[in-house]
Amino acid sequence: MKSKYILLLITLNLLIVKGTYCQTELYKPTTDTSKTKLLQEVIITASRIPASLKMNTVAVSLVTSDVLSGMPRTIAADEALRLVPGVKIDNQADGSRLHMSIRGQGILSERGLRGIKVLIDGIPVNDPSGFAPDLYDVDWATVNRIEVIRGPSASFYGGGGAAGVINIMTNDGRDKKLGGQVFTSVGSNGFIKGLAQIDGTNDKINYRFTYSRTKGDGYRDHTAFWANNLSDKMTWTPNAKVKVTHFFTITDYFNQNAEGLSIDQVMENPRQANPDAIPFNEYQKTKRITNGLISQLKFSENSDLLFTGFTRWWKYKETSNKAAQYRNFIVNGGSLQYNIRSGHKVFINHFSIGGDLQWQIIEEYKLKSLSDTNRVESTSEVNLEDTVLLANQTINQSNLGVFIADRLEIGNKIGITASMRYDYIQNKLSDKMRFANNLSGNADFNNVSGNVGITYSIKPILTVFANWGTGFMPPATEELASNPESFGGFNKSLEPATSISEEFGVRGFFKDVLFYDITAFYMTTDKDFFRYKLYPARGNQEVFYGNTGSSKRKGLEFSMAIKPVKGLTFQTAYTYSNFKYDSPDSLKGNWLPNSPEHQIYADLGYKIFKNLEVGVSYEMQTKWYIYTDVVHKDLSQDGFNLYHARVSYDWKLSGLNGNISFFVKNITAEKYIAFTEPDPDGNCYQPAASREFFGSLKINF
Repeated sequence: MKSKYILLLITLNLLIVKGTYCQTELYKPTTDTSKTKLLQEVIITASRIPASLKMNTVAVSLVTSDVLSGMPRTIAADEALRLVPGVKIDNQADGSRLHMSIRGQGILSERGLRGIKVLIDGIPVNDPSGFAPDLYDVDWATVNRIEVIRGPSASFYGGGGAAGVINIMTNDGRDKKLGGQVFTSVGSNGFIKGLAQIDGTNDKINYRFTYSRTKGDGYRDHTAFWANNLSDKMTWTPNAKVKVTHFFTITDYFNQNAEGLSIDQVMENPRQANPDAIPFNEYQKTKRITNGLISQLKFSENSDLLFTGFTRWWKYKETSNKAAQYRNFIVNGGSLQYNIRSGHKVFINHFSIGGDLQWQIIEEYKLKSLSDTNRVESTSEVNLEDTVLLANQTINQSNLGVFIADRLEIGNKIGITASMRYDYIQNKLSDKMRFANNLSGNADFNNVSGNVGITYSIKPILTVFANWGTGFMPPATEELASNPESFGGFNKSLEPATSISEEFGVRGFFKDVLFYDITAFYMTTDKDFFRYKLYPARGNQEVFYGNTGSSKRKGLEFSMAIKPVKGLTFQTAYTYSNFKYDSPDSLKGNWLPNSPEHQIYADLGYKIFKNLEVGVSYEMQTKWYIYTDVVHKDLSQDGFNLYHARVSYDWKLSGLNGNISFFVKNITAEKYIAFTEPDPDGNCYQPAASREFFGSLKINF
């Protein structure tokens, strides 16, 4: 098996022989470019061939440091991506555990993200099946900017990019030799976070070392969480042609799982846990180490080679009322990309060819859960389980993807892009315990994905773009390894979901006063995934997946940032979603679950003085449907309207500077549901937090 992977790597090296000038933007220090030049000139790198925000042929959003600095807790993606249309995030326990989807893809994923390619400083979070387990490795206080591609990007990243891309770039060290930062945030429901950072530049080495500790009680009973995050980022630039960046993270995350409630339980006490949660001490525990390296070799002003390599070690445990699941992961991967720039001032062509290779080994076993009805609630990791093995298996996975991409620029008005990718994904399961009914098996998938786009900039205030692309979402690790027929083995009934998407949009800029983006899209999906539970046979926590026909998704995404007068900034993001099943006949016309028709987030900020800013924001979702099946098709959940407020002050004192801020979330204390999921026992509802207060202090030195 190892020799096969080595041969693939050698072959991939031989296939890739040239590179592009524009790609050299990819690993420049991630200072906030929106502060040093016009937003339209910012280079977007998420689509592998960089292009300015203005000239991108895909629907893309840019989250800059001015938005990120306004996060009250800096612990989860819902704070960071609140002004990105087309993205839906459900924070079900008021911590870092959340559910995320782009244009409805991945709406009911469990334990992580489906169909969304996630990169942290160029290192992929997704496993070989395309599943991004979670975002616990991201310390959002260190993030400098985020690029979000909304729509199929499988031709860039394979099955992991079927819904889109989230490209997260963290801060580099500052220009001086030694500097640092201390940050603390405290708030409601026992929340506290502390962060310490040392950074700087010494000769040819830029560095940043960060450690943070987070803990909270959660809004509901049995939703406590804590996290330790340690990260380093070092960039060595020996000369103008070579740049090497090293990334290292250690993540330790724990969260209790209160489970969903019935509607009667919500009405009785929305803060209570499901009756099973405390006696079985249901929780998730993640320990993960990621070590990554990105190197860039520039052959000339018009060509370069990029190499990415990483390894990840990961221990995971999850307990439920039926089983305690243990998983040990070893993940390795890398990519090569060769690019070349050719042409002259009028016609400039950027061509890239490359490939990604990744493989993963999972050692998994499950033990029967036990309950302790006399257990006193605490945040301990008490093991309540029998020695009876329910499953004991090894899963081997690999993914090889090869791609080509081309971008033609005609003057500074027209851009045309095209890309194609082939992916081959292998999944092999070895059952270690079932000799009479052996559950060993394979699940292999392959696909060719494509994308074509064009953009035409009439004037800075008006640029039009159109894009066509295909999506490919193979069954992921979580879906395959959740077998409704047994505690072990693969769910062999699953097939890949595929999609075709068309989008048309306009965007425009007026100096640094106005930016807007309007995108309409139409997507057809075949063999959509849905999720279900088997209660009481397999408990109220185990989730299973199936294919359920086809769907049609129509939507409109609008975002705007405007500064009408000095000191005043208004930003908003609106999403219209019309997601309905098209087949089978029994589901035709039914709404996809967990997909509100309308979403709005709006924020108004005003600098009263140079250093003092106040702001208010508004958040709205309309009702959504909970189930897929015909029997419960009309069961829905009412939406909500939330109001938030903040005040922030930048200060300087004796050579130090920093920021102090206060934030009130859900000012009116509205009672609402954060997340719903289909459950045969009716425990569908995850209530959200009421009014919360947070305060933070940042000191730079």
